[in-house]
Amino acid sequence: MTFDLLARDPATKARAGLLHTAHGAIETPIFMPVGTAGTVKAVSQQVLRTDVQAQIILGNTYHLYLRPGLEVLQAAGGLHQFNGWDGPILTDSGGYQVFSLSNTRKIKEDGVTFRSHVDGSKHLFTPEGVMDIQRVIGADIIMAFDECTPWPCDYDYARRSLDLTHRWLQRCIQRFDATEGLYGFEQNLFPIVQGSTFKDLRVQSAEFVAAQGRAGNAIGGLSVGEPAEMMYEMTELVCDILPADKPRYLMGVGTPANILENIALGVDMFDCVMPTRNARNGMLFTTQGIVNITNKKWATDFTPIDPGLPGVASTFYSRAYLRHLFQCKELLGPQIASAHNLAFYLWLVREARTQIQAGTFGPWKDRMVQQVMTRL
Repeated sequence: MTFDLLARDPATKARAGLLHTAHGAIETPIFMPVGTAGTVKAVSQQVLRTDVQAQIILGNTYHLYLRPGLEVLQAAGGLHQFNGWDGPILTDSGGYQVFSLSNTRKIKEDGVTFRSHVDGSKHLFTPEGVMDIQRVIGADIIMAFDECTPWPCDYDYARRSLDLTHRWLQRCIQRFDATEGLYGFEQNLFPIVQGSTFKDLRVQSAEFVAAQGRAGNAIGGLSVGEPAEMMYEMTELVCDILPADKPRYLMGVGTPANILENIALGVDMFDCVMPTRNARNGMLFTTQGIVNITNKKWATDFTPIDPGLPGVASTFYSRAYLRHLFQCKELLGPQIASAHNLAFYLWLVREARTQIQAGTFGPWKDRMVQQVMTRL
């Protein structure tokens, strides 16, 4: 994996780059649609390619480990072969999912024991085991196993959690470096910076992660309930420490405004369930602002969902028709809305990239943050 830094914005810390993986190049900044269980909810792989213009998608270690299971994935030849997506894939380590099961898991030095949300069966995730699982899944980028602290949490808990995450990271790296991919292409391990919202812990973690010298680095434990300004403060602090010649991935973020503000701080990669989750509830992100498609005001609006976007979902269907589908609870409604919202997110980061390369990102970002978050 290589990362070419192609442009920097003169007014902010935004960057445009090109990340080369075994399954193709990724133009950064980039948004990655979340395909937790091997599928981006309500959106086919063909639509992801053509309408959404996705360049990389996510899978989740916890969910794929439980269903369809490692035997099926390995027999298929890995997730790329199983779901038919031939572009790059990133897998989350499952740490966030495991730790969200607070009533059914126990954290120890060795790893985490938890009960499946599917059938209640008991399982153990260790740093080594999670590396092995992600080898079987076969993603291009795999994540270290960490503990994602809740917000708020007290300093002592955050410090102990961070120390454990760092010890687990060393074990992840040892296991990863001692093993090979199963399907004939390169995989890359990204460590994760933690430390909650405590500056000294974030600095300590960013320095520790940077010293590991991996192909890219991630920032975790943000967008978990803390105020947006606190997220930006921690992100800027960490980005100033992480190496500039490696991609920086801010996990689980966020709204269009969050993405634009964090691009300005030096982040290159994003993922979030928001565009598809909100779409299934009738909330659309558009180039002009936010639309609640279930509102009666759209009942006779026969204009396209968003003529400012490319793709069938945004330009072929009218707002009135999409509202009708939601009113009738037709499955096509969430499908169209999900494809549209993802297309908007991918359009937004492409526009950001264009502005960075032109040296005009700063003033454009300030204008767009207001525009895309306006409720229509």
